[in-house]
Amino acid sequence: MKKNSKKILTVLLLCCFAAASLAGCGTNTADSELPPIKIGCKSMSEQMILQEILAQLIEAKTDYTVERIEPIAGGTSNIQVAMESGEIDLYPEYTGTGWLTVLKHEETKDADYMYEELNKQYNETYNMSWVSLYGFENTYTLAVRAETAEQYNLTKISDLSAVSDQLIFGANFDYFEREDGYPKVCATYNLNFKDTAEVDMGLKYQTLMEGNCDVLNAYTTDSQIAEYGLVTLEDDLGLFTDYRCSTVVRNEALETYPELKETLMLMEGLISNEEMTRMNYELNTNHRLESEIAAEFLQSKGMI
Repeated sequence: MKKNSKKILTVLLLCCFAAASLAGCGTNTADSELPPIKIGCKSMSEQMILQEILAQLIEAKTDYTVERIEPIAGGTSNIQVAMESGEIDLYPEYTGTGWLTVLKHEETKDADYMYEELNKQYNETYNMSWVSLYGFENTYTLAVRAETAEQYNLTKISDLSAVSDQLIFGANFDYFEREDGYPKVCATYNLNFKDTAEVDMGLKYQTLMEGNCDVLNAYTTDSQIAEYGLVTLEDDLGLFTDYRCSTVVRNEALETYPELKETLMLMEGLISNEEMTRMNYELNTNHRLESEIAAEFLQSKGMI
């Protein structure tokens, strides 16, 4: 009897252990068996911050694991190839870039139409989706020193038409040659600058602050805008193409990770131009870590 009792007890204990193990699996075990979600980005400060924001948000809101892929050099052309091959599952992209560079369309001023068609055509051609507009856009703008804006009462680009003949326009060489650059800005806004200054891309903000030019071509989320307290002029005639930021994600990933789309939707309207500019400033000027900047931002939004 004692031997039989011991056998029965052993069997019971083994059954209990197996049941407890199965009960402990649940969703977490299923999720842990999935491969990591591979998040990519381009080789630029803003993209690296956004990669970290996306990664930390997914880690906080789901049980999925995340792999941060090293920044991909070469811009959209190379990162699109990585998406198509499955090397990455998702990455932050700009509407104007997807429209002009990937789909090879002509410029359009209808931002909502562009976004709708981007989603439709990416789905049809690449089996990918655009999910959530973050709220900011990194597009072309014209920047001036704060004192220049105050002196000439400048808030929008059309304000320059009355005073451009007193000002010097500075830009990198190719901006003066591009059809959508300096010639188009002047023609659209009826501008006739006193002079122009060709400046190296890396030195253009220094040139502006030293007073060697008064108006500068810029991007709306450049960290130097915050660093130097510059004023960006509103594109009130809608000249510049829309470059709102969103997430491009492979549809296969959306199917594999059921909670992914809902999580990415939390990015909708989350980041303003001022907030993105400030985060770029923290990385480029204060040399803080992307992970630290992203965590601080998400905490401020109550996301983590």
